[in-house]
Amino acid sequence: MMIDYDISEPISQGSDEAQEAENRRIAEIADELSRLCRVYEAQFGVGEGNVTPIVTEQRVAEQLAKSKGFWIPMTDVFRLGVPGPSGHENDTYVSEQGIYKVNNLLNNNGSIVSLLQKVLLHNAIFPDTAYSFHGFAGFDGRTVQPVLYQPRVADARPASQIMIDTYMAALGFEKTSEEGRFTNRDYEAWDLLPRNVLVDNEGDIFVVDAEIKRL
Repeated sequence: MMIDYDISEPISQGSDEAQEAENRRIAEIADELSRLCRVYEAQFGVGEGNVTPIVTEQRVAEQLAKSKGFWIPMTDVFRLGVPGPSGHENDTYVSEQGIYKVNNLLNNNGSIVSLLQKVLLHNAIFPDTAYSFHGFAGFDGRTVQPVLYQPRVADARPASQIMIDTYMAALGFEKTSEEGRFTNRDYEAWDLLPRNVLVDNEGDIFVVDAEIKRL
């Protein structure tokens, strides 16, 4: 039996409490996906033919999204906003208030659960650019791609590496020998380069994208 989490709608992040609620929602989606994958594997097995853990997760994610109302046919993603820059990991769609990122999972070994766990780390470390979960996009029975939403940073430009290094030091991270990579006792964060970090007209720093893992 599927747990009836209230996970059909993203939660507006206008306050710390709202962000915490959205983080709980993302964690619940990741937990439910993991649980449903275990059920699927117990029923059908894995490792035979085309039934791999990643394929299982994709099918389970599609079923969950359709049952909870956050399935987005890939032909409808253009309704999210105006197509923006595409990178190694995301196709972006820009709306008036924010940016929708359709994630191809290349940086997460194809795992949706791994991506959602990384999102939670990002939200914990960089709450000013916290993500919310919008849905799953895809073609029926084929590849499923998570859709994340992030508020836009107005009047911003790429930060310099010196700005980024100073900002991360203020958060308690130490710079490593590799540019854009930082650690503290709990986390390692990398790819913190000018293309992924913005500074606004008031000098505030906003990390819009980063790779993060828990140590």
